[in-house]
Amino acid sequence: MDLIAVSNNKKLLITGANGFTGQHACSYFHKKGFDITAVSHSTSKQENQISWVRCNLTEQDQVKHLINSTKPDYVLHLAGQNDVSHSWKKPVQSIETNMLATLYLLEAIREVVPLCRIVVVGSTLQFNPLSKSTLKHPYGLSKTLQSLVAQSWVPLYNMEIIIANPTNLIGPGPSNGVCSIIAENLAKTESMNTPSPLEINLQAQRDFLDVRDAITAYHLLLLKGSAGEIYNVTTGKNRTLGEIVKHFQSMSSSDFHVGSKTTNQADIQPVVNPARLHELGWEPTISLKTSLSDTLHYYRRRNSSA
Repeated sequence: MDLIAVSNNKKLLITGANGFTGQHACSYFHKKGFDITAVSHSTSKQENQISWVRCNLTEQDQVKHLINSTKPDYVLHLAGQNDVSHSWKKPVQSIETNMLATLYLLEAIREVVPLCRIVVVGSTLQFNPLSKSTLKHPYGLSKTLQSLVAQSWVPLYNMEIIIANPTNLIGPGPSNGVCSIIAENLAKTESMNTPSPLEINLQAQRDFLDVRDAITAYHLLLLKGSAGEIYNVTTGKNRTLGEIVKHFQSMSSSDFHVGSKTTNQADIQPVVNPARLHELGWEPTISLKTSLSDTLHYYRRRNSSA
């Protein structure tokens, strides 16, 4: 994929920059020559010629100040509440973090830099508002509301907003995803630390995509995505968690065991087609095995330095 070269004076604002995807995004876009402002709820620092800014996106005045002070050409909106289980406990907080914060961000951009191109990162777990049976959890509701707001601001205010719906992102770095949990557990087993007992529904099915491939998709969408369109950032193929465990076991000589959690309900996420993204020229380039190997290597290094 041949991405358009971007001059050094193009300003890119990345929200959620201190998260799993955000850290990879900051490194990637810095190498591509963007002038980056990295936004985090809790971290304000300066490193690698990246300007870090602390901002609570659920506080409208702070968001207005952020956009007024940075005036970005592009925005990659990664910030959000991404834990399904947390959404059951704190549904209002999830909606506030995912939908209302996005609305504050879009409004500030509309008022200050209306020509800015924005990629709002949603989720393939959002539901179809025309089919109640597709609503599975408050997290899905919060991401659907976020997407609806982002799409609506395109015809209402003629803004350049693109929605990217990623699947389960994996790869090296701090993550609470199931692949990272397994890898961390295996690394502890190898180093003779005491791992927590691990039980997983080995029949559950997920579409796993390397986070670094997702970021190249976001780059392409920032440059070439059509305003108001939703692009699925997926591989289009499900894997069972049992297959994931076998991959990890093949990478180690340790006696690594994962218990099988039984459930009466099939835990199979729908397969989502990334056809629209393929039409723009994107294809994932990092294999599942490489992603899992890099993830395990990350936790081995972190465990050895602890």
